[in-house]
Amino acid sequence: MADLITVEDPDDPRLRDYTGLTDVELRRRREPAEGLFIAEGEKVIRRAKDAGYEMRSMLLSAKWVDVMRDVIDELPAPVYAVSPELAERVTGYHVHRGALASMQRKPLPAADELLRTARRVAVMESVNDHTNIGAIFRSAAALGMDAVLLSPDCADPLYRRSVKVSMGAVFSVPYARLDSWPKGLEPVREAGFTLLALTPDEKAAAIDEAAPHRLERVALMLGAEGDGLSTQALVAADEWVRIPMAHGVDSLNVGAAAAVAFYAVAAGRPLN
Repeated sequence: MADLITVEDPDDPRLRDYTGLTDVELRRRREPAEGLFIAEGEKVIRRAKDAGYEMRSMLLSAKWVDVMRDVIDELPAPVYAVSPELAERVTGYHVHRGALASMQRKPLPAADELLRTARRVAVMESVNDHTNIGAIFRSAAALGMDAVLLSPDCADPLYRRSVKVSMGAVFSVPYARLDSWPKGLEPVREAGFTLLALTPDEKAAAIDEAAPHRLERVALMLGAEGDGLSTQALVAADEWVRIPMAHGVDSLNVGAAAAVAFYAVAAGRPLN
């Protein structure tokens, strides 16, 4: 059973995991280096726990203690009860959901480990917006993608904003970070995947005509918001595919485009 500890000093060193959550650059450096990430809100905390992530501690406002009582009673990690005002002073923002947990990261699997059993894979290049990362993971989980591969410069899927936007779906889809780009795509092709580059370029085939759901193994490549896939990534692809547009719209937000493309890639597959 966890200890319930009331804290009234925002500089209490026991709250260090939660300090400066709005300082993106600081958290980007700190969290991977210290092997932690922050889960925000009851649902996300429960999903992280159910996915097997070890809890370091929880930070709760008083009204959330009863809501999270079963988690508190089950886990040995300390629970810090604080006022909403103190939580804001520590984290740097108003914690609307009233519940935060510091979780221990797991070692990432190697890409080839994921490729052995996957058939439908999303590959992201330079997607560094945390909202887009979270949205893509949520769609990948909902629409039956088996794994996600990240280029070395993609944002952290376990950053608080990514986890929150994905509603914890980042815990449901296994992912790995490629060691190099675009050379890291070669093992994907060698594992039997057809590399499809999603692009609005008019030279690309309409995704329904390309019929990716009929291919044995598909790796769908997605680029960053605005820039899209790099020239090097497009050259490395086996085929270019696009989502047909109407009313003069030339492209979609990468999160929305990913959802449409994932549906096309996984069409006909049973969703658990």
